[in-house]
Amino acid sequence: MNVLIFGATGMVGQGALRESLAAADVEKVLTVGRTPTGLQHAKLQELVHAEMWDYSGVEAELTGYDACFFCIGVTSSGMTEQAYTHLTYDLTLAVATTLARLNPQMVFVYVSGVGADSSETSRVMWQRVRGKTENALLKLPFRGVYIFRPGMIEPVGVKSKTTAYRWFYNLAKPIMPLMRKMLPEQILSTPQVGQAMLALVRNGAQKRVLESPDIYALSRRAAK
Repeated sequence: MNVLIFGATGMVGQGALRESLAAADVEKVLTVGRTPTGLQHAKLQELVHAEMWDYSGVEAELTGYDACFFCIGVTSSGMTEQAYTHLTYDLTLAVATTLARLNPQMVFVYVSGVGADSSETSRVMWQRVRGKTENALLKLPFRGVYIFRPGMIEPVGVKSKTTAYRWFYNLAKPIMPLMRKMLPEQILSTPQVGQAMLALVRNGAQKRVLESPDIYALSRRAAK
């Protein structure tokens, strides 16, 4: 399979990239973002693209892919709903509508967040916007669209770009293995998230919106 990854420099995106490059059935990986990943690999190609809301000039480079792992996400802290919507809903749909036209056979996996509100009525702004984004994606004519709503994720071999998250993971690092052992379905690792994404492309899933236990189950299936 050929895989597209958006947000490959973020924590989840780095995990998806590492697992995709390691997978025997992945022939090519193209990352798309404003900055390069800094990695070199025989399977890896990179498209540095400054205007993340417009892909009209690079459509030829985005054609011929079986999967897209969309891992771009921003914190809503300190943002207005208009600004957060532009960086979440508008950006995601700019990518997804383009890819649905170019690659209708594609499986599109969107990393959302636990608590996203599909009813779009929550009093919490980010929950409404994430839910709105999920709903719009599920209507697109891909071969498959899947929504990931992970909770806590342990970075394994990768680092978060968010300073607050890095501090948290550094402080929690000594007890994280114990926490994952006690709550294996609730605390995922970046490899597990990447493995679950690949499992969806290979075999699909009965659910389209997947919470942490569902992602854990998919990763276990992929590891067998």
